[in-house]
Amino acid sequence: METNEINAGIKAAQINNALGVFILAFGVIVLFAMIYTETFVEHMTDMVAGLLLISIGGGMIWKAKSTLKKLRAKKE
Repeated sequence: METNEINAGIKAAQINNALGVFILAFGVIVLFAMIYTETFVEHMTDMVAGLLLISIGGGMIWKAKSTLKKLRAKKE
């Protein structure tokens, strides 16, 4: 790979990492909001949505970290 392609990949992985952190944090907020719901259906809806957002954000962070590790090794 060329240096420009590696740098572009690193930049994209850093953006994905930041986006993953945001989605994960939003999932935690939704999960915390479960406390303020009244019915069982609202509890379950918030729990499922929060856990889904947390898992998507965590997956994005994990993938971005592994991509960054690979690209930085290629760069050197």
